[in-house]
Amino acid sequence: MNNTNKHILICDDCPITCLLLKTILETNGYKVETVFSGTEVLAKIETQVFDLLVLDVTMPGMDGYEVAHHIQQNRSLKCLPILLLSGHEEDEIRKKCQARVAGIIRKPVDMNALIEIVKKALELNDFEQVSLV
Repeated sequence: MNNTNKHILICDDCPITCLLLKTILETNGYKVETVFSGTEVLAKIETQVFDLLVLDVTMPGMDGYEVAHHIQQNRSLKCLPILLLSGHEEDEIRKKCQARVAGIIRKPVDMNALIEIVKKALELNDFEQVSLV
C-alpha cells in the first residue's frame, strides 16, 4: 500500500495531540490535515476527500459521537472510515457511540499501535471493524 496517496483528517480539540498524531502519520508517509472541532470536521469533509478520519470523542460543542453520527447519515460520506480517539474505557465508548466506527485508539497514544490501526482501518471494507487498541 502506498501511504503517500492516503489522506487522513485528524480532529482533536488539543493542538498538541493533533501535532503529535500528524507528525507520527506524516513520518509514515501519510498526507495529514488537522482540525480542532466537530463543526470544522463537517465543513472540511464537504470540500475535500479523505481516506480516514481520526476523531476525538471528548470535545466541547459537538463531540465525536455526534460528528460520527452526522457523517454516517450522509450517503456520500458514510463510507469514510472513522477511528475514535479516547481515554475512556471501551465499554463506555461502545455504549455512547451510535455510529459504526472502524476502531478505537486509546489515549495515551502508542505510536506503533497508531500506525497499525491506521493501516488496518485503511484496508477495511464497509463490513469490517479493526480490533481496539
